[in-house]
Amino acid sequence: MRCPLPVTNTRRILCVFPAYTPSFGTFAHAYPLMGGVKAFMPPQGLLLIAAYLPETWPVRFVDENIAPATARDFAWADVVLVSGMHVQVDRINDIRRRAQEAGKVAVLGGPSASGAPEWYDGFDYLHLGEMGDATDQLIAYLDASVERPAAQVRLETKERLPLPDFPQPAYDKVPLKRYLIGSLQFSSGCPYRCEFCDIPALYGRQPRLKTSEQLLAELDLILRQPVRPAVVYFVDDNFIGNRKATREMLPHLVEWQKRNGYPLQFACEATLNLAQQPEILAMMQQANFITVFVGIETPNAEALRQIDKGHNAKLPILPSIDIINSYGMEVTSGIIMGLDTDSPESEVRLREFVDASNVPVLTINLLQALPKTPLWERLEKADRLDHDPSRESNVRFLMPYEEILAGWRRSIAHAYTPERLFTRFLHQVEATYPNRIKVPVRSQLTLSNLRRGVVLGFNILVRVGLLSDYRRAFWKAAREAIRRGQIEAVFNMGFVAHHMIRFTQEALSGQQNASFYATRADTSGQPAAAPGGLPAISDRRAA
Repeated sequence: MRCPLPVTNTRRILCVFPAYTPSFGTFAHAYPLMGGVKAFMPPQGLLLIAAYLPETWPVRFVDENIAPATARDFAWADVVLVSGMHVQVDRINDIRRRAQEAGKVAVLGGPSASGAPEWYDGFDYLHLGEMGDATDQLIAYLDASVERPAAQVRLETKERLPLPDFPQPAYDKVPLKRYLIGSLQFSSGCPYRCEFCDIPALYGRQPRLKTSEQLLAELDLILRQPVRPAVVYFVDDNFIGNRKATREMLPHLVEWQKRNGYPLQFACEATLNLAQQPEILAMMQQANFITVFVGIETPNAEALRQIDKGHNAKLPILPSIDIINSYGMEVTSGIIMGLDTDSPESEVRLREFVDASNVPVLTINLLQALPKTPLWERLEKADRLDHDPSRESNVRFLMPYEEILAGWRRSIAHAYTPERLFTRFLHQVEATYPNRIKVPVRSQLTLSNLRRGVVLGFNILVRVGLLSDYRRAFWKAAREAIRRGQIEAVFNMGFVAHHMIRFTQEALSGQQNASFYATRADTSGQPAAAPGGLPAISDRRAA
């Protein structure tokens, strides 16, 4: 649905999504291999707002991960809408500055504004909370006037718009072909309260749901674009936050795939106890889910209990990963270093876990305290927050800072040594990829898919297979995949490895942050895209 308020004026709305600093999860170094890909994932939240605005209001959408908003864009607009996450704070404020210098009213909403409104005193309007009554109030204000108010106006959602009433995201406003993966939302909220996570404060602990019909209609909309990503990510805070709803939705998703010839692959984020849901796993396999991001955080069971992630501590982690792999889904994982329970031995145990888990992609971050989390509140009371922008984390660790940072460098160097990375991929070739369903070949033989495959294959052959200094390790894994007829796996290994190895090299030389959430100045000069491998779903949704 669109905003139900009657409006009397036409307002030109420029929606601008800020660029990200690079991180392990963006895969930005691999975009050149794809030929035309510029960003990771469409910002779902801002696309929803764009679709909710009155139909008579022209909307222009700019994702600065693809290209910056121009002076001409700002000149065209009456209002500039911005959304973003904490890691984007500097670029959010830069967009505000450019908008106001052009004489335009600047409006900010989304998770960072909702979590830390005090960071954004310069904006004319702040929209706090999810889409709802505050959104209608904002539209009423803008309909009445697009003059900058004398003082900041803060509007906070008291009554959220139910998910079944959400509009279809304005996918038509963005070039989906420029994104590595697509985005799709089925539910919002997570029943758990992990100490470091801001999801419960932002979106609640009781998962709210779209209907299956809504979900399929959004997939149909994505499918209408002639060139689109091959993989669509469910940006749910926890895909199994409401297991009953997930079980009821999945048969509809399977039927949609069958009806359309399996045009897409899916990925999602879920808690590790997904491994205890064989019925859901089987349906995910039939729906062609290929990747699940799991926040493992640490292999230390006591540490998991300390950060209120005891649901992971109740499960044997390695066998749970094996179970998910047995349904054809590769696990990617978030890892946190700098927990209060860390000791000099923690680093050794982490490296042992990396090798034993056979998880190819692990986003290893230093602990970062986010506003509106139990961690932030605890550390603030203990005077253990440090906002020095030169630091990699705002947490005063119990272990010496330099020791934690050095351990992080040693850990990523270990994890992304090419031989170890491709050994983990080789395990996936043997134990995971053969368990995926066989999809109709005819549905994959589109002109855009063929063109994309030729470009990616050529670039991997040249840049990875011939010119890279890790080509020997790549070909060892690639030969086994080719022998098994897993050509797609060769592309995937080359693509991912190219980014992970290059990013690690830069991180070890001090060019990259040790946390996705760190707001330390970007020294690379290269904007990246939204978080993939993605440590927190609120960052992916950017609502």
